[in-house]
Amino acid sequence: MADARYDVVGIGNALVDVLVEIDEAKLSETGHPKGGMFLVERDASDALYETLPPGIEKSGGSCGNTMAGFAALGGKGAYIGRVRDDQFGTVFRHDMTALGLAFPNAMATDGPGTGRCLVMVTPDAQRTMVTYLGAANDLSTADVALETVKESKVLYLEGYLFDRDAAKDAFVAAADAAHEAGREVSLTLSDGFCVDRHRDAFLSLVKDHVDILFANEDEITSLYQVSSFDEALQAARRDCRIACLTRSEKGSVVLRGDELHVIDAEPVERVIDTTGAGDQYAAGFLYGYTNGYGLADSGRIAGIMAAEVISHYGARPEVDVAALVKARFG
Repeated sequence: MADARYDVVGIGNALVDVLVEIDEAKLSETGHPKGGMFLVERDASDALYETLPPGIEKSGGSCGNTMAGFAALGGKGAYIGRVRDDQFGTVFRHDMTALGLAFPNAMATDGPGTGRCLVMVTPDAQRTMVTYLGAANDLSTADVALETVKESKVLYLEGYLFDRDAAKDAFVAAADAAHEAGREVSLTLSDGFCVDRHRDAFLSLVKDHVDILFANEDEITSLYQVSSFDEALQAARRDCRIACLTRSEKGSVVLRGDELHVIDAEPVERVIDTTGAGDQYAAGFLYGYTNGYGLADSGRIAGIMAAEVISHYGARPEVDVAALVKARFG
């Protein structure tokens, strides 16, 4: 790849995650179906938060988690997201820069406060997310540091942002800037419910602007409205230069044209919390890809990252993942 200041720049919803363990009965009381991501207003977020047991608060958001994992591997990264000049915004910015990531955005001085995501984890390790986007909901083209995009080998876009037209426009502007600079564009579909809400817009983005697509089995079959993974895989092969498709305990498939790699899942002694599995898979793949590894080995690094994060609570690595990769690949 051409010389670049950064390996990857991510654009995402800048949120503070609140992780809470609850039982099935409590989840049922909330009225939110298991495994989805649901957008709510501030009042609803506050009301739900008051009913939950104490949780763990960490800077998060899907793309933020990916970039944290990417930095933990030793990647050179930057993060673009909108936060307010409040306590959560200050914490979020500090956390990003403390990880070694560039954060080119100034904090907003008006509008909604910094967003948060209530992550409810049930005993089967499934996570249900209720998100108040706050300031992240107002991200627009004006928030995209185009010079940072042009200075990065790969642009990484978080599908959760697709719930506002201004964010869709920001994605296209960022993708155009990346391609004009000879860079590549990657996208994670993020969530099957998100795909259902914005299928046509996602399809247009994938076909016209995306080089590398990340999706799980539910998301990719939803995108193409097909009943089997194989049908979805063939559709992704047609539309994407590279597609990375995850299948939980079945591992993942990475493809590029006629090149196809079926990668086994890494062994995990016990699955504790699936929060962040897809985020860390993307972190591992992008690290490998931007640092000269082939597709198969990049997929294996992705699997190492996903396995590590599902072995504990929280969406970011808790061990030296760079050492894990070094032990495997030297």
